[in-house]
Amino acid sequence: MTLRRISKEQPENFEFTKNSLDEANKIISKYPNGKQQSAVMALLYIAQKQHDNWIPLSAMKYIGKLLDMPYVKVYEVATFYTMYNLSPVGKHFVQVCTTTPCMIRGAHKIVEACKEKISENENELVKEKNCSWMEVECLGACINAPMMQINENYYEDLDKEKALKILDDVIAGKTPKHGSFRGRLNSEPENNRKTLLDVKNA
Repeated sequence: MTLRRISKEQPENFEFTKNSLDEANKIISKYPNGKQQSAVMALLYIAQKQHDNWIPLSAMKYIGKLLDMPYVKVYEVATFYTMYNLSPVGKHFVQVCTTTPCMIRGAHKIVEACKEKISENENELVKEKNCSWMEVECLGACINAPMMQINENYYEDLDKEKALKILDDVIAGKTPKHGSFRGRLNSEPENNRKTLLDVKNA
């Protein structure tokens, strides 16, 4: 497992905005009395979303108090799961899947696009562009490979040219339409093929 380090620069305070707190309380209410600590993962995700895609130590302490659980237990969860970012990644966080199916179908070209548009170095926050990128393991969209995730959105069926255009839009503050870039609906076969109807006696 990759060594995960917290950021050296930390804000002194953190608290949920009204909308974030409302969302957190809604999630906490789904658990029985005394079991509210089970909401810790969801609350960490809310904190990350609110705080430009990363979770400071002050947010972990805040969540610990909110859930009446020791801060160290919140810290253990946050540092274990790679979906939580422990240092700044930028407002636009680009994750490129380079697991085997994506790599076979050209993920290295998507990586090249990120190096050209964002930074030569993975996990390097480029302040003037307010974004960073990294390679990740399977994002669960193998049939639509190659693909990348930007914040919460999936961009699938990519090539380098399309990836470059998406990154240009993101850096310019736009939100490109997500999904397949070959016009597919979800993971449907291409060209409207009906696989089981193509072969007799299938």
